[in-house]
Amino acid sequence: MTPGPAGDAGAPPLPPALAAALVFVASGAVLVLEILGIRLLAPYVGLTLETTTTVIGAVLAGIAAGAAFGGRAADEVDARRLLPGLLIGGGVLGASTVPLVRLLGTGLQNGGDGAALMITLIALFPAATVLSAVTPTVAKLQLRDLEVAGSVVGRLSAWATAGALVGTFGTGFVIVPLLPTDVAVFAVSAVVAALGAGIALRQGTRPTRSAAGVGVGALVVAATTLAVGAPCDTETTYHCARVVADGERASGRTLVLDDLRHSYVDLRDPRHLEFAYARWMGGAIDRMAPAGAPLDAVFVGGGGFTLPRYVRATRPGSRSRVLEVDAALVDLVRRRLGLRTGPGLRVHTGDARVTLRGEPAASADLVVGDAFGNLSVPWHLATVEFARDIRRVLRPDGLYALNVIDHEPLGLVRAVSATLLRVFGDVALVAEPGAGGRPGGGNLVLLASEAPLASHVGSPARGARAWDRAAVARFAAGADVLRDDDAPADQLLTPRP
Repeated sequence: MTPGPAGDAGAPPLPPALAAALVFVASGAVLVLEILGIRLLAPYVGLTLETTTTVIGAVLAGIAAGAAFGGRAADEVDARRLLPGLLIGGGVLGASTVPLVRLLGTGLQNGGDGAALMITLIALFPAATVLSAVTPTVAKLQLRDLEVAGSVVGRLSAWATAGALVGTFGTGFVIVPLLPTDVAVFAVSAVVAALGAGIALRQGTRPTRSAAGVGVGALVVAATTLAVGAPCDTETTYHCARVVADGERASGRTLVLDDLRHSYVDLRDPRHLEFAYARWMGGAIDRMAPAGAPLDAVFVGGGGFTLPRYVRATRPGSRSRVLEVDAALVDLVRRRLGLRTGPGLRVHTGDARVTLRGEPAASADLVVGDAFGNLSVPWHLATVEFARDIRRVLRPDGLYALNVIDHEPLGLVRAVSATLLRVFGDVALVAEPGAGGRPGGGNLVLLASEAPLASHVGSPARGARAWDRAAVARFAAGADVLRDDDAPADQLLTPRP
């Protein structure tokens, strides 16, 4: 076998267990940073399919670059000195992702997919590259006989993959529920850097100057940018959540999830509906007969629980079930937004696609859809199959009110309209008017029922217009019905004008 760089050829290999542990931890750290990186970016650029794809793609590029860089560097540099430098440098770069994302995110907030790519390449790509260089460097140290090269490389590759799997499952099922994102990133990065320091001490070597330079630079970045502060009041399982006081209304509070103003709650007056779409929904609910009578209602998505509280206040004795996926968000709303649950307002935590199945047939007068993954209705809550389950839960004259956000050319709301037209006997649309008599962009409310909707629609609030079934059918003409096997909601959505 051809010797490596001077000082490398005669060095004994690492103990097999130590070699396996190093590639296991380094590869696992990359996947932890990838998943947590998505959560770090969400408050600034939103949590969309495109954002997630950008992060995954950039980290995969870092893994590929690290494999190539690590293999070449191990051939040209003493791998004993290179290895601790990679671990220490990778750990410091990993820790720097938190301040880098916060600093860049503040400047590029709401910049969309381009901003997400730029932030990811600057904050996550370097750490993924350096950490992914660990496996080929360890392989170089372990290879002493070409007769067993396949076994050595295969064994290390298996341990690296195992680390990635543990990092993936551990982050989703353990780390995210237990630790704030920044604490988790710092903890994982500290473990990696400590391993590098331990290897350096064990071998009696010092990290390379370049690794030390990277470490000093990253620490300087961390020290200067941590002052930006965390963008969240609370990190829930799914969101970076903030409660913002209304400067003009003392009792008003806005719930912000990631980068979206999600709900407005008046702590003193649950009848107050600040957002226009909430007033349109509230108007449709008010017109349900008999006036003021209690309702059996199901809410798909809780958010700030604005409409469930409105129904409780305007129709005493109503029984509401709120299907909310994020249990930590419910806890936040209880603490900060005065939510009180009880026999008349219950919360079922879990994905609404699953929890709705537990609702009895013909048990609800009203179903309200107000669940969002950033700006888009979650695709699996917009399909014809889900709409049929809503129809099952509704009584024959029951009302389904759905909030959709979209802008011209309104591809998403047209597809959702076509989907509801396929399932329900009558469909109406309430929105601000746009050009040419079409609905305008922003929040649009779709109303659907097996019974005629004329009495539910009435006269919308000032500035809004209602479109009846015939007009909705013309508006949705040519749009594809969303199905479980074909529901590109994120791609149909136009997030901004």
